[in-house]
Amino acid sequence: MTDNAYEISGADRPGRWLITCDHATNIVPDWVNGGDLGLPAAEMQRHIAYDIGALGVAQGLGAALDAPVAASRFSRLVIDPNRGEQDPTLLMKLYDGTVIPANARADDADLTRRLQLLHRPYHRAIAALADQRADPVICAIHSFTPQLKGRPPRPWEIGILYAADDRLAGPFIAACRAQGWTTGDNQPYTGHLPGDSIDRHALQHGRPNLLIEVRHDLIATPAGQAAWATRLAPILQRVLADSGL
Repeated sequence: MTDNAYEISGADRPGRWLITCDHATNIVPDWVNGGDLGLPAAEMQRHIAYDIGALGVAQGLGAALDAPVAASRFSRLVIDPNRGEQDPTLLMKLYDGTVIPANARADDADLTRRLQLLHRPYHRAIAALADQRADPVICAIHSFTPQLKGRPPRPWEIGILYAADDRLAGPFIAACRAQGWTTGDNQPYTGHLPGDSIDRHALQHGRPNLLIEVRHDLIATPAGQAAWATRLAPILQRVLADSGL
């Protein structure tokens, strides 16, 4: 099932997991500044525009877990679906040293249109999928850059982010470390932003959840994406089963 704002894979899969990929693509719709944010093509291939490799991992996990996958179909630079509507970083004008020209000129009407046509439909689709299940477990898949400009290299291979609900995050971190992976505990980012996707679809409903970040140089190719999906799926299954949730 595809909409201009999102794509759902495996909507009828019966598994408990619901996989989301907020930053799946670098698409700029034609109606947003003529389909061009004013950035060189090379900038739109960077992590600032989307989470490199995350969609392939999410789709691989959906297949392995017999779970639906909800993915955005617009660049995070158009509007960030992993931000609440009141978040000041919802429409980024500067990201990792890069000025976003079309966003620097955007006004309230531009923001409202992007919310109405992209951000809100995407979240309605996730909410509908979750509501169709008696006891959904939300797993958000992201990726992170090995190094931000002017910052130290990031040593983690994978990071697990969480807020107050660490029922799955704690055991999952332990399981990842048992694999020998350099695993970030609420690294490389903090695990809770009010109004973000996990807050909206999991925390506010008491649903078990995980947010997984994989360093994007490890999943830049289809082979890497498939490998990480294969590694992560049985751990997700085991941690959920052991949790008794």
